[in-house]
Amino acid sequence: MRKVSRIGIDIIKQFEGFSAKPYPDPGTGAKPYTIGYGTIQYENDVKVTMQDPAISEERATELLEFEVNKKAEAVEKMTKVSLNDNEFAALSSFSYNIGSSALEKSTLMKLLNAGTDRAAVADQFLRWDKAGGKVLPGLTRRRQAERSLFLQPIQDDNQLPNGPTEEDINKKLDNIEKDILK
Repeated sequence: MRKVSRIGIDIIKQFEGFSAKPYPDPGTGAKPYTIGYGTIQYENDVKVTMQDPAISEERATELLEFEVNKKAEAVEKMTKVSLNDNEFAALSSFSYNIGSSALEKSTLMKLLNAGTDRAAVADQFLRWDKAGGKVLPGLTRRRQAERSLFLQPIQDDNQLPNGPTEEDINKKLDNIEKDILK
């Protein structure tokens, strides 16, 4: 199973924020109840309740990683095109927030699977900035971050900058050798 990159986890942490104690959904003020970094259920599929005990940040990270990996697995199954790590992380963060079934039914996923230009697909993130029918500034910022991550090319730190080809080097060496042997 493909794992969500650290940047994907960090985006979720940043926008969910940490709460040791359970709290109601900020958009509705009701269920689903969440704890830690927006976790709505534990590893045993028991939903978070307002009576649950407080947890540590370490435990919250464990729960986040468990839940986001379930969302990532769903993203893998519903996606019919190849994704780079940033696209995958953005979609997994999005799914963590709105739910896998909402992502699967979304125009965003339909456009992605149809092979639509990635920029047009990324613009679909921005449509999901409401809760309870109201635009929430926090959701607007989150969607902008997910869109930016989705569009961010992967940087391969192990790749050397483009330089002369082997053929160019061999020609240069041949010329040097000819000059020396004159």
